[in-house]
Order: sequence, then structure tokens, then C-alpha cells
Amino acid sequence: MRLFTPEAMRAADARAVELGYPSLLLMEAAGRAVAEAALAAWALVPRSVVVSGKGNNGGDGLVAARWLRLWGREVRVYAPEGHRGDAALARAALEAHRAIEPIEALDLRGAEVVVDALFGTGLTRPLEGEWAERVARINGVGARVLAVDVPSGLPHEPHVRADLTVALAGLKPAHVFYPERSACGRVVLADIGMPRALLEPRELPELLEPGAIRALLPSRPGDAHKGSVGRVLVVGGAPAYTGAPALAALGAYRAGAGLVTVAYPSGALVEPPLEAVRLPAPRWQDARLAEARAEAVAVGMGGGEGGGAAARAALRLRKPTLLDADALYPEVLRAYAEAALPTVITPHPGEAARLLDQSPAAVAADPLAHARELARRYRTVAVLKGGPTVICEPGRCAVNTTGNPAMATGGMGDVLSGVIAALLAAGLEPWDAARLGVYLHGLAGDEVARVGLVARDVAEALPTVRARLERGEVRPYWDWDLLGG
Repeated sequence: MRLFTPEAMRAADARAVELGYPSLLLMEAAGRAVAEAALAAWALVPRSVVVSGKGNNGGDGLVAARWLRLWGREVRVYAPEGHRGDAALARAALEAHRAIEPIEALDLRGAEVVVDALFGTGLTRPLEGEWAERVARINGVGARVLAVDVPSGLPHEPHVRADLTVALAGLKPAHVFYPERSACGRVVLADIGMPRALLEPRELPELLEPGAIRALLPSRPGDAHKGSVGRVLVVGGAPAYTGAPALAALGAYRAGAGLVTVAYPSGALVEPPLEAVRLPAPRWQDARLAEARAEAVAVGMGGGEGGGAAARAALRLRKPTLLDADALYPEVLRAYAEAALPTVITPHPGEAARLLDQSPAAVAADPLAHARELARRYRTVAVLKGGPTVICEPGRCAVNTTGNPAMATGGMGDVLSGVIAALLAAGLEPWDAARLGVYLHGLAGDEVARVGLVARDVAEALPTVRARLERGEVRPYWDWDLLGG
């Protein structure tokens, strides 16, 4: 699956028409899907109001109103004059069944469901005046709200706050990235008949989904032993941050590593999991680290001021390496790039800002662009953590679709580092290890989603969610049983 910008979706629509697929059929399928979703979600709610705009999004709403009417539901429709093209045809078809009231007469009293079809994607400025007032009325009426494609007004303020959003043909950034995703409520992805080849352009970011991710899971043969399924070396742990390397080691074990060694400064009271090998080091040097015979290394978790030195020592091992937290310095990343080692970096927005000479707010505002720049500048796989996490390497990007805000707690990134390192040690390429690791980590967070969870909870849930993924029991958040998917 791919993440569509408004421009990319419009291009796909135009290309479908060029291939001979009538645009009116796309509108008809979209409107019918909206009506089906409304009835599936709220089957016992008879009184609906459809609020339509002038454009194609409004046309989708008019088609939905016609189907609701045909299926015996009481529906009032408010729309402005001036529809053109397919939307004008949709208006005429609806008017054969019932009158359309002027948008200026909008009356939401008695409505149990409001279908928001005012504006679709691509708004370039905030709504003002009467349109902003209509959005406020929709939000304040107390009815359930269904948004057609995206809640009207996004990505600006004010905007509609929907209970359910029917995404048409493909997911857009508002369905995936917070804070806009919060305005969508539940998300349903509706197939509207778009030719399949048009929905998979490789130049767009990949959306991580269970089917593709399941194929990345490393197998474990019947004669497996602890030395054959991945040996991980975790390097970190300053006196003030003793928990970080221990959590990374736990994450590595729970992600399937056979043997985990934790190297840490001799004076630091690091308490790794009981199963881990301890490797206290009086100073960072490659001879000591080499004792672990690791197949992948995770460096920087709780490293403090010694994180850079630890990363330089680990570089001499010439193993696939994950660099996190206190190992994330420009000179360190350049050294790994010059050595052409397989690497993954896992910054949060603040660390990414330091690496790119940007502000954290700028990074958070456009994570895709900044993850691309991290990957390009440092010739690495960049995992930019956030809501959601973005993964990029030079030439391609992916966006995670698991995880939740309850995971915003200390130590979560340390567990993720261990998970990705375990997958590197199992033989996965950095791009695959990063995508699978991020997805599993978020899926484990979803398994125990509740405010108050701690990083250990997520680590302990990893074997359970991996087994569910292997059995094909995981479904994406946008694909639930409203539309028979």
C-alpha cells in the first residue's frame, strides 16, 4: 500500500479516466461506499443530514444521500448551487428522488448522523466566514459525524471532528499522521474501483501493512540454537542511565535474538536481563567488545557523554549496527557512512533536529521530508520516531501504521533499538529490519495500549504479537468489518 498526497490521488484519478474508467463511476462507487459505511456503523439511526460542497467531494456526498434515500432512510440534504461535471450529474440524480435545500438554510436539529461532504483534500488555506461557522455547527450538534474522504478543513483549523472517516481509494496523510488523524475517528478504506496498478506507484511512501510485513519474519529451523539465530551486542549505559541498555537487551531477546551481550562502563550499575551476558568495560575498546562475537550491534542507549566513543569503538567491529540516542552525532554517522557499514539510525525529532541543524518543531511538522534528508545526508536507513514513525533510506520511504500515544514513555526507544538489532543479527537487511522492527514494536504497544504502560510491557508483548502476525491474525487499523473487508 502507498500513502497518497492529494496531488498523487488526483493524478491517479486522471490516469484512470485516460485508461477508459469513467470518472462518474468512481464518484458513484465512492458515494455508495459512504452510504454503506453509515448504515454498517449506525444501522439503527434513521435520520441523517448530508452537508455537501460544490466539488467532487460534495458530489460523493450527493450520491451517498441518494443511496440512503433508496434504502429507506430519512435524509435531508443541504448544498450550494453551482455543481459542475460529475457532481452536477450526481445532483440531478438525487433531485429525481428528493429536493436539495440551500446550504444557507442548514438546519442540523434532529440529525442523528451528519455526513460531512463539504471539502476534500487539498485545501490551501483555513476555512473562514460562513464555511467555518458551518464546521462549528457540525462539531457542536451532538450527532455522529461521518466524513467523506477527510474531515472538512484539514489540515488547517477549524476542521470537522469526525467519528468515522471513509477514505476513498487510498489513505492520505490526514488518515495516518497525528494530530490530523485524531480528527478522523475510525478510518475505513473504501475500494471504489480504481485500477489496482494505479494504487501502487513506487515513488510514494509505503504504508506498512500486515501482509507485506509478515513476509519479512525470519524463520527458525528445527535445529536452531542460541548461536544460530542471532547474537546481539548492546553497547551503552552511563551511570545516570543504567536502564537503557537493559531495556535494549530485553527488546532484543523478546524479538528473537539467541544471545545478547551487554557492554557497559565498569562503574555503571547496569542490571541486564538475567539471560544476558555482562561485559563491563573499563574503557571503550574494540578488543573487549569483540569478545561478544556479535552479528549485530546496538550502540548509544543511555551512553551519556561516552556514547560517541562507544560508537567509534563499535565501528571497528564492522558489523551491522544500530545507532541511537547518545551515539547520534554527525561525525559518528559520517564515519559509519564512509566505512560503508549497514546501519540504522533511530532519532526522535529532537535528535534529528540536531543532526540536520533544524528545530524540533520543523522536523515534527514534516517528518517525511526530514527522514528523507537524514537518509540522504548520512547514507543510512533512518527511523524517525514519532506519530507515526517514518523509515527512509536513499530512494524510498515507509510509514508505520502501528503504535499509539500511550507509548510516549521513557525507555520505549531503547526497546525498539534492541528489536531492530535482533533482526539485523538474524540476517535481515537494514531496510527490512527497520520496517519489521518498527511495525512489531508498535504492534506490541497496541497489544497493551493503556496510559500507564511502561517499556517493559511492550517488550514482553513482542512474542505474542509476532505469533499473531505469523498466523495472519493482524489487521490494519483502517480495515475493519464495516465494508465487508
